[in-house]
Amino acid sequence: MKGRTLTILLAACLVLLSVLSLFVGVVDISAASLLSGNVEQLEIFVISRLPRLLAIICTGVGMSVAGLIMQQLCMNKFVSPTTGATISSAQLGILLALLFMPGSTIWGRAVFSFATAILGTWIFVWFIQRVQFKDVIMVPLVGIMFGNVIGGVTNYLAYKYEMTQALSSWLVGHFSMVLRGRYEIVFLVGPLVVLAFIFANHFNIVGMGRDFSKNLGVPYNVVLFMGLTIAAMITASVVVVVGSISYIGLIVPNIVAMFKGDKIRGMLVDTALFGAIFVLVCDMVGRVVIAPYELPIELIVGILGSLLFIALLLYRLKNGRKAIQIGRRTAKSDVAGGKAA
Repeated sequence: MKGRTLTILLAACLVLLSVLSLFVGVVDISAASLLSGNVEQLEIFVISRLPRLLAIICTGVGMSVAGLIMQQLCMNKFVSPTTGATISSAQLGILLALLFMPGSTIWGRAVFSFATAILGTWIFVWFIQRVQFKDVIMVPLVGIMFGNVIGGVTNYLAYKYEMTQALSSWLVGHFSMVLRGRYEIVFLVGPLVVLAFIFANHFNIVGMGRDFSKNLGVPYNVVLFMGLTIAAMITASVVVVVGSISYIGLIVPNIVAMFKGDKIRGMLVDTALFGAIFVLVCDMVGRVVIAPYELPIELIVGILGSLLFIALLLYRLKNGRKAIQIGRRTAKSDVAGGKAA
């Protein structure tokens, strides 16, 4: 029960914030009006508010879990869909769909986005596996540069074929256009997260290296590419509906790991819950700050994410060594206790 306290608190907080989010917006909606059968408010609730809430939760859960998977598989805490070129690749897929299939539906664009996101993520991991360096900072820097190259190609094609205005909706994340019938593809996050939970132990083993996986009989390449594919598909499904949202997959897993450790199965549920809460809070802030207008969530997430990331770095610099020493002492005491028993 002690280990589940944080999970219960996060779940309760998410439920309370979700209820509050349903009644925050330009049009005032009250529980009494909904219960009395007010047709206008019921339509707003069903067509806009409820789909928006579901899209927010799926976005927070999906991007957080995608970042957690990529960090585990790449053995680097600074890797995420943003620093791993996954988001940039998904945007390129959307542009290709707009160029070659102008009349395509959201599902047609999603197919292109899935393909390019998976391919871009695979190429990034394939490249860093063949570059001989050990500096933890170099891996995300390579991902950022690779993402900028893909972004440059995307912008070039958009300018050449006069698609910049059409592409702009997916360059900045926002939930203002989330309506019933235009967001359901983000529900793919659910089964993909469940699949990630099922193979969480395999991801842990693969995260310890190729030789370690081989000794335990785990197919390294199969699990690696399966995990990367799950993370890429989650990211692409979010980008197609909401657009680009940075920092979530980078910040949330690192914060949760400070309390729950690095075992992916033990922290996956808490990561998903905290990610949903983080995105939900940022969305409500964007709706309230300059009401009745609305700020894009990418702006709010960028500001809060930057501050949290700086605080996280300072905390690691100040307490990282102490935390390692405590872990060693605890491990020694456990061994001594086992011998005594």
